[in-house]
Amino acid sequence: MWAAYGHDLLLHDPGGSGECLVRRGELIAPASVLEPVLDRYRRWVDDVQHDDELLLARVRLRGAERDRCVELAREANVAVNHVHFGCPVMFGTPVMFGTGADALPAPVLPEPPVRQWDPPVVVGVLDTGFDPHPWFRDRPWFEAVPEELDADGDAGQDRQAGHGTFVSGVVLQHAPGVVIRARRVLSSLGFTDDYTVAAGLRSLRRSAEARGERIGVVVLTAGCHTADDECPPILRGELRNWRGTVVVAAAGNHAQTRPFWPAALPSVIAVAATGDDGAVAGFSNSGTWVDAAATGVDVTSSFVRLAPGGGRRFGYARWSGTSFAAPQVAAAAANALREGRDPNEARDLARRHYPFER
Repeated sequence: MWAAYGHDLLLHDPGGSGECLVRRGELIAPASVLEPVLDRYRRWVDDVQHDDELLLARVRLRGAERDRCVELAREANVAVNHVHFGCPVMFGTPVMFGTGADALPAPVLPEPPVRQWDPPVVVGVLDTGFDPHPWFRDRPWFEAVPEELDADGDAGQDRQAGHGTFVSGVVLQHAPGVVIRARRVLSSLGFTDDYTVAAGLRSLRRSAEARGERIGVVVLTAGCHTADDECPPILRGELRNWRGTVVVAAAGNHAQTRPFWPAALPSVIAVAATGDDGAVAGFSNSGTWVDAAATGVDVTSSFVRLAPGGGRRFGYARWSGTSFAAPQVAAAAANALREGRDPNEARDLARRHYPFER
């Protein structure tokens, strides 16, 4: 199924304690240890891609060794490239209503107030994109990161297309004066990986430096499990560069307590989903590593839909998942920063505002 969509993925240890999804045959090696890795595996190496900024290389294997990439990575003390899932309920489809959409008995959402906080609070959203929905397009800070709506060319909307526009709308509803800076790291089919997320974080950081901006909050809505239940080194390393930023991540929708990365990092606020009754949703991950919980069932927000002929139509949607709880907690942190709190205080206030009841 994955191969049909252009994804060459490997499910490691199916049903076991180390089950995780990785890019088949792909190793990530720091530049400092690349030569020993190549010397060891040279006869199986098909390609090497260098990233001079991240000081990393992606080593692609060939032949039968591609299915042994997790074991080979352990032997060489390097990493595989873990696949991340976006975090709405798996196989869920948003129900759209509003302008130009199929009529359903649900109200159109009012636009969040048009405000500009001074000094600005910037929220980075790493997701599927950021379309020019009427909620955003006329705000002075808006920069479109167009959603890819039909990547597989089947004349239907992909299962997570519009996800980033939806998440950004949740942020704006709860913190209407923020500036949103988006990076597209998650495919419209719901996949990303360690390397892509790390590169997106780096790009966001470099862009902010060039603008003279400070990113106050970052929202990550995808994540992964790993074979050893440790955070992928590439993500741990990049997130060390964000110590002055409140980083918020979805806890995932597998109904497990197993750590979900990067949410489970101590420096990151991991957000579970609750229903309207405040109880943790049945699909939500939980555990000692979860820090906060917010409504993640039937959340409504801005949305973009593929129109006949390949165009776009803008409206609103109802969707469930920890992806849509996380931006509410991010907005709470942004509001705290606006009040003059430092990042540590903002982090604590966001957790207290959205407590996770263990």
